[in-house]
Amino acid sequence: MINSTQVSYFTLGAYVDTKLFKHLAFIIIMFFYIVIICSNLLLIVVICMNRSLHEPMYKFLCSLFVNELFGSSGLFPFLLLQVLSDIHTVSASFCYLQIFCVYSYGSVEFTNLAVMSYDRYLAICFPLQYNTHMTSGKIAMLIAVTWLPAVFAVSVTTSLSASLQLCGNIINKVYCDNYSIIKLACFDTRINNVYELTAASLTVCIPLSVIFYTYVEILKVCFSGSKQTRQKVVSTCTPHLASLLNYSFGVSFEILQSRFDMNSVPNMFRIFLSLYFLTCQPLFNPLMYGLNMSKIRLICKSLLLKSVGKCRSVQLL
Repeated sequence: MINSTQVSYFTLGAYVDTKLFKHLAFIIIMFFYIVIICSNLLLIVVICMNRSLHEPMYKFLCSLFVNELFGSSGLFPFLLLQVLSDIHTVSASFCYLQIFCVYSYGSVEFTNLAVMSYDRYLAICFPLQYNTHMTSGKIAMLIAVTWLPAVFAVSVTTSLSASLQLCGNIINKVYCDNYSIIKLACFDTRINNVYELTAASLTVCIPLSVIFYTYVEILKVCFSGSKQTRQKVVSTCTPHLASLLNYSFGVSFEILQSRFDMNSVPNMFRIFLSLYFLTCQPLFNPLMYGLNMSKIRLICKSLLLKSVGKCRSVQLL
């Protein structure tokens, strides 16, 4: 029997020996990470620096992009090191830190999408009272509700897992996963299972209920309103719905990959399933919102034209 305090490291068993292709994999992962950092950071700066974007919707978007950076930074630097390494091990302390980052990202993402759907509900269903309802204090409260409960819940989850007595140290994934560590436990994990199931249910059910209710009300207004109202609903809700569906698919893939026996599935496909919601969402959101939100698109275009103009003037000098 191995006590959890004696487990100094975990071995990640899902990595394959890429040999000559490890540097190609490193370049591809680095490219995706740079794109995620630049695109999300660009939109955060654009929203923060332009007063015309200091509206509730864009503040919630800013919170979403910050979370994309947070989740990506908990995964990509680690993946880059592991791809180049021949020994795929990680210290126990870093493993629990990564679990905290990944799970916090997942919880905050879903709650943030629920808050954004509530914002759209107020804007579409109560346009005249929108500014009265969505005050600066309420915006701050909603952003706090998005982050603080998720961080607290995941902190408890990580602490419970770190206190387990483990009878092994091999995790069959490419990054640290809480459920994989629970499966290594020597003794009864009922407390961990009950808490994780309760926390996961609340994290999913409450935001999902908010999203379902708000979209039912939005659809009522859409069907009973004018053509102009329907166009407004489509233009404002399409990016949010696309992001919600993309994230839901990613989480479903992760649950499918983690909870069920998939030994018959090729290893590379299992890796893809486990990484989808951590990679595609940070890549997808800046593109979706940057292209579909006219204000953001126009400001980014003007900034690009200004930078090109400055480069040309420097070259002429």
